[in-house]
Amino acid sequence: MRAIVYNSYGSPDVLQCQEVEKPTAGDDQVLVKVRAASVNPLDWHYMRGTPYLVRMGTGLRRPKDARLGVDVAGQVETVGRNVTQFRPGDEVFGVARGAFAEYVSASETKLALKPANLSFEQAASVPIAAFTALQGLRDKGRIQSGQKVLINGAAGGVGTFAVQIAKAFGAEVTGVCSTRNVEMVRSIGADHVIDYTRGDFIRSGQLYGLILDSAGNHSLSDLRRVLTPEGTLVLVGGPDKGHWLGPLADVLEAVVLSRFVSQKILPFLAHSSKDDLIVMKELLETGKVTPVIDRSYSLRDVPEAIRYLEEGHARGKVVIAVEHDSPA
Repeated sequence: MRAIVYNSYGSPDVLQCQEVEKPTAGDDQVLVKVRAASVNPLDWHYMRGTPYLVRMGTGLRRPKDARLGVDVAGQVETVGRNVTQFRPGDEVFGVARGAFAEYVSASETKLALKPANLSFEQAASVPIAAFTALQGLRDKGRIQSGQKVLINGAAGGVGTFAVQIAKAFGAEVTGVCSTRNVEMVRSIGADHVIDYTRGDFIRSGQLYGLILDSAGNHSLSDLRRVLTPEGTLVLVGGPDKGHWLGPLADVLEAVVLSRFVSQKILPFLAHSSKDDLIVMKELLETGKVTPVIDRSYSLRDVPEAIRYLEEGHARGKVVIAVEHDSPA
């Protein structure tokens, strides 16, 4: 089968589409025929091995695991002997390491049945970005109905899910984005949209009870200025401040600052969750959340897809459509 592999850290040039051995399903696993995957910042951090601290888990000099990709949607090919929730032919979506491939094995606990009203590409765009938005708003932010919520980076992968999820919780949502994305952000439910090229929300005078920042383009002190005295700032992204710490520099600053202020400043990294995948499935099936897809690339063009995402201007999600040229 074809798969994207990388044997050294670096730019997208290290990625190669190669013929590799087809995986098999373990006792508690499902073998998925991949129909689509999607690209996340997580993928380029794995690819580049930055910040360097991530190499403690991925391999110091070279990646321990040559596979890339996490979000997946496809059809169940075979199931392990302990699997009870799926059977061959089921259409599923979820999380599986090595999703940039024609086939991938995944834990039964990392998958759910694909919403029938979604295409494979739409379903593949959901997991990591939606987990980040959902868990950031609900678990860290403790979002409340009627609360004034600001989504900084509202047009990105996480941001487009966050706007819609916040609306589903009954919040009054303000999205921050560029001029070209104002109408899109408004169309997915934002009550107010701020074009950052024409106005700075830091100087607007409006205070918010909850801010979810996925853009990382303002300092913590600036963000605190538009947060209510008891408000919560959830950080789900940040600028790259060097190869050693990268976005972790803001995490350390937030941890220290939180000890001295009444506002909650919470750095956050999402985790995969079967329960939250089911929550998202219900939101998607009822139409409360609709994935926003910017571009679709072929499996062979994953390097170009990651280059585009790294530029930081993607509108919603970047997906990979996986075509199967020959029978399994």
